[in-house]
Amino acid sequence: MRIVVTGGAGFIGSHLCDAFLAREDEVTVVDDLSAGRPARLDRRVALHRVSVTDADALDQVVAAVRPDLICHLAAQIDVRVSVRQPAADALTNVVGTVNVLEAARRTGARVLLCSSGGAIYGRDAPIPSMEDVLPLPESPYGIGKYCAEQYVGLYNRLHQTAHTVLRPANVYGPRQDPGGEAGVVPIFCSQILAGDRPTIYGDGSQTRDYVYVGDVVAAFLAAADVPRPGIWNIGTGVEVTVLELARTIAQVTGRRVEPEFAPPRPGELQRSALAAEQAWWDLGWKATTGLADGVRSVCDWIVAGTPDRAGPAI
Repeated sequence: MRIVVTGGAGFIGSHLCDAFLAREDEVTVVDDLSAGRPARLDRRVALHRVSVTDADALDQVVAAVRPDLICHLAAQIDVRVSVRQPAADALTNVVGTVNVLEAARRTGARVLLCSSGGAIYGRDAPIPSMEDVLPLPESPYGIGKYCAEQYVGLYNRLHQTAHTVLRPANVYGPRQDPGGEAGVVPIFCSQILAGDRPTIYGDGSQTRDYVYVGDVVAAFLAAADVPRPGIWNIGTGVEVTVLELARTIAQVTGRRVEPEFAPPRPGELQRSALAAEQAWWDLGWKATTGLADGVRSVCDWIVAGTPDRAGPAI
C-alpha cells in the first residue's frame, strides 16, 4: 500500500513507519517536526515538513502521493498543555483531524485515527472501560480527541467512508523522550538510572494502563488490513499504580527508589484501564508485552544513549 503517516517522525509514528516498511509498503511522512525528529526515520521514508493545521500544504502532499491509507498520529499530546492552551490544542487535534479527513476524501484514502483511551473516558467510567461507555473527558485534550472521533464517524455516515479509530492506553517504549513533559515510563527510567528521585504527582495510587509501543504498532497493522469502520481500545486491561510502576523500574534496574511527592495535576484521571477484548474479536489483536519486559527495553535504550533508530518495536 501507499501510506501517509502524519506525526510519523514522532515516538509511535516512527515505529509504525518501520513496521510498514518491513512489509514493503510505500511510506510518506507528514510532520511539522515540533516534536518529531527526522533522524528517527528510515532513509526510504519521504518526509514533508508540513503541519496538519495547514490544510493547503497537507492537501498538496496527499494529492501528490494519492495514498491508500492515512495513519493520523499528529497531535498535541500533553494534558497539561491542553489545560493551559485549550484553543491551540483544539486547533491541532480537532481542526487538524478535519483537514486530514478532507484530504483523504479528495483522494479516496482511508483514515486510521490515533485517538486516546487514557483521556477519553471520564472519572465515573467502569474499569476496565469498554468502547461503548459514554466518554466524559476531564481535560481539553480528551475533549479534542473525542471531537476528532466524532468527525471520523460523521465522515463515515456522510461520505460512506470506512475510517477507523484506535484508542491506545498509555503508550511507552524506546524513542519516547525521557526529557519531555509526557511519558512517565521513560522519565522515571531516566531519573532512576541517573540516581535521581522521581516525582510522583498525587499520592501514587492513581492507575494507568501501560501498553508497549510494539503492541500498539501491531494493532495499527491489524487495523490497516481490516477495511471496515470501528472504534477499538488498544490496551492491556491491567491497572498499574504509579507506585507499582516505580517499584517495577526499581526491580528491573536494581536501583533503590525513593520518590518525591508533589500536588496532583489538574485534568488528570485517578484511574484508567481499557478493556481490549473487542480488538481481539475484530482484529485478532491483543497486547503481549509484559510491563517488566517493556520497561527493560526502555532502560536498555536509555543506557545505550537513546538512539533515534532504536531496535525494532515488534
